Amino acid sequence: MSGLDIGLTAIEAPAASFDVLALAHDVDYIDHLRLTSHRLIQDQSAAGPTYTHVDPDTAMNSHTWKAALHSAGAAIAATDAVINGELANAFCAVRPPGHHAMRRKAMGFCFFNNVAVAVKHAIHQHGLARVAVVDFDVHHGNGTEDILANDAHVLMVSFFQHPFYPYSGTEKQASNMVNIPVPAYTRGMDVRDLVENYWVPKLEEFKPEMIFISAGFDAHREDDMGQMGLTEQDYAWITQRICDIAKRHAKGRIVSCLEGGYALSALGRSVEAHLRVLADL
Repeated sequence: MSGLDIGLTAIEAPAASFDVLALAHDVDYIDHLRLTSHRLIQDQSAAGPTYTHVDPDTAMNSHTWKAALHSAGAAIAATDAVINGELANAFCAVRPPGHHAMRRKAMGFCFFNNVAVAVKHAIHQHGLARVAVVDFDVHHGNGTEDILANDAHVLMVSFFQHPFYPYSGTEKQASNMVNIPVPAYTRGMDVRDLVENYWVPKLEEFKPEMIFISAGFDAHREDDMGQMGLTEQDYAWITQRICDIAKRHAKGRIVSCLEGGYALSALGRSVEAHLRVLADL
């Protein structure tokens, strides 16, 4: 990312507190993950960490709890810094991701829903009345929808490949959800049209005071986790449209959190394109 560092400030993520996690997740679920982690720490040996599956696609080891706490903590700290005027906007380069984590269930590599936790924190701690979530991962953000559906303070817009994991998002949509399922092999220009015709009018009408992005880059044409055809130029264009809306209604306030992205070269180039727009470089 030659030339990009000049526009960035790197901050280490703190751990999320139990009380803030509980704004988005059931307390028994949080305790279950904590106790599972404790057992894994006790069971680990010199041979290396022990793993246990909490979902068919989602495994924990003795380090997962700490990583998940700091992933959610990054989104919370970024929210505080942006709202307090310490940062213009923020990108959270975190793993594990979050948008499949439901109120009471881990799935899809996700344990805590980083964006949903931060959204709830912005509403409850900072008193924001209108918060938007933009999700451009190749997979539907079912966990985010599970937590934020029917919340009058929130508007969520997304597109995702369908039919595809987690096979949700097309039925019984809550009134604050704008889900756009697209078929495999959908390319960037088609996605841009959908953003312009469906996302933008809803966001403009909603007038968000802050925007959160679930920034998954696995809809890139080089990422075989999905079968969509986006490029880094498409991600830059989408980011610019989000920034335009944030400048009009939200004082430019954006917190973006990394979700999917599994082809490392495409992921790196796409994140760079995303950051260049956020940093206005």
